[in-house]
Amino acid sequence: MEEAKPGLVIGKLYLIPTTLGDNAPLEVMPISVKGTIEKIDHYIVENEKSARRFIKRVSPNKPQPSLHIQTLNKYTNPEEIPSYLDPCIHGFNIGVLSEAGCPGIADPGADVVRVAHERRIQVVPMVGPSSILMAMMSSGMNGQNFAFNGYLPIDKVERKAKVKALEKLSKETGQTQIFMETPYRNNKFLAELIKILQKSTRLCIACDITLPTEFIQTKSVHEWSEITLDLDKRPTIYIIQA
Repeated sequence: MEEAKPGLVIGKLYLIPTTLGDNAPLEVMPISVKGTIEKIDHYIVENEKSARRFIKRVSPNKPQPSLHIQTLNKYTNPEEIPSYLDPCIHGFNIGVLSEAGCPGIADPGADVVRVAHERRIQVVPMVGPSSILMAMMSSGMNGQNFAFNGYLPIDKVERKAKVKALEKLSKETGQTQIFMETPYRNNKFLAELIKILQKSTRLCIACDITLPTEFIQTKSVHEWSEITLDLDKRPTIYIIQA
């Protein structure tokens, strides 16, 4: 890990949002994202291939060979992360790109942001789509007190216990509970939710957010039990309030 040299301006860490699906980037994010990408050549990304594709869509004329890309995902050695920020010490800005949505939210980018604060590197969050917040905005549920719980346990018994615990917490405190599932397991997961939750509990299903196929509806569990809905391979956020 390098130290800054006296008199050298330290670069900033920009948290750059990406699209939630295969739509035109500037349909769902401000022009400032394009301007930022055009000025940055150093990136920390979750997946290099998709990051390069996104950068090219936003800035077609940006030379790809000029990009310096470090990968940050579940396979990254935590001890390597501090060195990812060395370009900032040399005066270069760095952009962080998630696979979808906003870096640092349900995303490994939070690890590099933590190190940036420790090294006193300015962190600059940029405006862009977050499926979690957009689903919450659209749910009609308690936006004053809510919690994002990420992915629930894979084990069926543990998952059932977790769902019941979140429903109980919501009923006792009024707190809205948000969670998600791997897209290819959505249909099975929804069927389980309908069996586990009380019929009066409100459930918001928000999928394909910002895409032409966007679907966001809040109904009681009883109402959902009478509806056939195909969520297979569609990115979905689930929100409950008892």
